[in-house]
This record gives sequence, structure tokens and C-alpha cells, in this order.
Amino acid sequence: MNWFVGLGIAGLVVLLFSLIFDGVLEGLFGGLLDGMLDGFLSLPVIAGFVSMLGFGGAITLGTTGLGVTGATAVGVLTGVAAGWLTWRFSRALMDDQDAAAPRGGDLVGSSGSVVTAIPAGGYGEVMVYLAGQPLKLAAKSQVPVARGAEVWVESALSATSVSVRPVER
Repeated sequence: MNWFVGLGIAGLVVLLFSLIFDGVLEGLFGGLLDGMLDGFLSLPVIAGFVSMLGFGGAITLGTTGLGVTGATAVGVLTGVAAGWLTWRFSRALMDDQDAAAPRGGDLVGSSGSVVTAIPAGGYGEVMVYLAGQPLKLAAKSQVPVARGAEVWVESALSATSVSVRPVER
């Protein structure tokens, strides 16, 4: 049983290393494996297989009278299932790229409030919401805008600054 528990723990250690050193093993071989570690032979899949082989075998050996051969067979079956589920789950996560990332141009037309007063022709700060997330940006305006005033974004000047105008009500 100690061998099975050792395999289970070794699988967890491999999983930890794969989370910390993601892609390092592929880089060490300098393209020699050419994507072979992606998919079925990725470190998370191998870690899931080895871990479930060990823990599944230990549980089977400790709770049934199947012996080492039966425990190994059950461990291999649970390891294959865990490896396959890990592969499917990681593919689903990597393929989830339906939505486009918000861009600076998406700010145009959105409203916000002035955090730091904006002098005429100078810069201040505004708080706007992009995709539901607050975003504090440098803001320029042609007219002076007081702190707390509501503004509309006219254009994105850069990744961190926008041109605004006060909302007229």
C-alpha cells in the first residue's frame, strides 16, 4: 500500500511543479518534442494519471480483497479516467476564447466621474467602467471640470488616458 500512496503523492508533486513551471519542460527540449507534451502528454494529465493510479490503488487495496494486481488494475482505470478528464477540462479552458477583450476604443461614449479636477487643456483623473470593472484613467478636457462631475468619454488618447467632456443636463 505504501507504493500506491507514494505514487499518489508523487502525482500531486508533479501537478504542483506543472503549475509553477508551466512550459519549462517543453522549453528544455528546444522544440525536439514539437508539441508532444501538449494534450495527452501534458504534465497536468500525467500528474492526474499517476495520482489517481496511486490513490485509487491504495483505496482498492485497503478496502477490498483484490490484492496488488486487482488494485493496480483499478488504479490504472481510475488514472486513465482522471487523465482524460484533466485533458478535456484543460482543452475546454484553453478553447474558451469567444469574447473579445475590451479595448481602449470601447471606452468612447461611456460615462464616468471626475476623481481629480481637470483644468482646461490639462490633465486630471476620471473613473470609468469598462466591462463592468472600474478603471481610473488620466483625462484631458477642453474646459475645466470640477471633481465629482459626470463626464462622457469622447476619445481614447492612449491606453491610460482619454479625452472627456462634461455631461450637460
